[in-house]
Amino acid sequence: MTDQDAVIGSEGWQRLIAARDAYTHAVSPHYDEILHQVAHRARTEGSLGKADIGALLLWKRLRADTRWANNLMAVADADVRKATAAATLAVRDNSISSSQAARAGRAALSELPGFTSGDALASALLTAAAPDRMAVYDRRAHTALCSLGVTLTHSPGRYGRYIDAIDRLLAHGPEPARAWTPRDMDTALYYLPLTSPASPSA
Repeated sequence: MTDQDAVIGSEGWQRLIAARDAYTHAVSPHYDEILHQVAHRARTEGSLGKADIGALLLWKRLRADTRWANNLMAVADADVRKATAAATLAVRDNSISSSQAARAGRAALSELPGFTSGDALASALLTAAAPDRMAVYDRRAHTALCSLGVTLTHSPGRYGRYIDAIDRLLAHGPEPARAWTPRDMDTALYYLPLTSPASPSA
């Protein structure tokens, strides 16, 4: 990805800012309470357990009646915490870039059931571990990036590239987006398809 790949014009920023405003008006201010509670536990304990993952599953509105959920329940909570502690340490490592930290954090989770592929739940956990640095990934945010002309492939390492794209966008953001966190950006991306005409590639 080049710098130009993640630089958008004023029209794109207007769309993002409008989407962020629409999100804050449409979504309850209490919606992120679970995320904040899990983030607090990650901050105080340095790891997250199965109960925290269950809370994030509810927050992300994902299904739990799946084989991976059953397999995760069969893993000792101590082993889950060992993986999430490594992921937490990785995403908080300020000696490396956010995208490198995201890749390392995502890799640390990859052996846990439910985290071998896909970035939705993993990104929620990593965002809880480093809420000022990471962002939540989902298909709508991916579609939104593509509609803005920002390339994001599905090849391995996608979450690191997603964080890199967000960081590059924020580095060129106008007011008020200049003050956004990565989490603010992911909510704007999430809501963008609801506030903009569908693009031909969406």
